[in-house]
Amino acid sequence: MFVGERMSHPVIAVSPEVPIHDALVMFKKEHIRRAPVIKDGKLVGIVSERDLLNASPSPVTSLSVWEMNYLISKVTVKQVMSKKVKTIDIDTPIEEAARIMADSKIGGMPVVRSGKVVGMITETDLFKIFLELMGARTKGIRVTAEIEDHPGQLAAITKAVADEGGNFISFGQFSGTDPSTKILTFKIAGVKKDNVQKALTKFVKKFWDIRQS
Repeated sequence: MFVGERMSHPVIAVSPEVPIHDALVMFKKEHIRRAPVIKDGKLVGIVSERDLLNASPSPVTSLSVWEMNYLISKVTVKQVMSKKVKTIDIDTPIEEAARIMADSKIGGMPVVRSGKVVGMITETDLFKIFLELMGARTKGIRVTAEIEDHPGQLAAITKAVADEGGNFISFGQFSGTDPSTKILTFKIAGVKKDNVQKALTKFVKKFWDIRQS
């Protein structure tokens, strides 16, 4: 899966000369929290809802409402945007986008093709993918178990489930409590809870959780 398959598009961009009030109105209308700032077809920055709100006057200001409105009307996106923008290519694997965003502590990145912005990939897009990977919207038996990490173990587990008539809805593998183990979290359909545990007992070091989900 690549970034281009899950990015938000078409691009909802903003001009650097737009007043922050107008930008906030657009953000609310489009239900977005960040947007690339584009001038003459070129990416010049990125602005978030937080940037815009932080530029607004404090509620405890001594200014009158007319003075505040006047000052706000003079502040543009250019004055509050971030000029150092991380971008990502449309053909980048989606997990690489997640890694960059997590390591950089950012909520989204403009997606580019040949240097041109063609979309945005955000934390919301990644959350939706996570829901799919974990089968969160599909009913089944959800199993979390710790296994020994050695060749053939996953094949044995999937075969045991298949032999019971089970069908995998989702499957995830995570780091274990030590380098010799892995944590599996998967969801299956077509088999009863008790039969799952019985079929997998000899392959599992420890069951953390088995539930209808």
